[in-house]
Amino acid sequence: QVQLVESGGGLVQAGGSLRLSCVASGLTFSIRALGWFRQAPGKDREFVAALSGSGLGTLYADSVKGRVTIYRDNAENTVYLQMNNLKPEDTGVYYCAERERYSALGAENEDDFGTWGQGTQVTVSS
Repeated sequence: QVQLVESGGGLVQAGGSLRLSCVASGLTFSIRALGWFRQAPGKDREFVAALSGSGLGTLYADSVKGRVTIYRDNAENTVYLQMNNLKPEDTGVYYCAERERYSALGAENEDDFGTWGQGTQVTVSS
């Protein structure tokens, strides 16, 4: 089994940066893909980024491409989401999740993610 705990959210002005962390426990963390999703108030949850189990394959939503980097530290059982040049539209609750696959391909669809963290709030002011 896997458990995920996010942290690193907060309030930041537009153009600022944040690094979100997701600490995982369980035997499958190092072999399965991990992803980040977000949900703005009154809107559906949307895909942000995903990382393959190898740590080499990545997938980013068009809305964050070039501003966001996903990476992992298997020794620390942690996956990170580095976000730069933040915009007010990036505001929302950010969730990390474990995919029931090794590859990040097709990770825009949250249906393949079986374990979710509790979320961390990101607020970007203008």
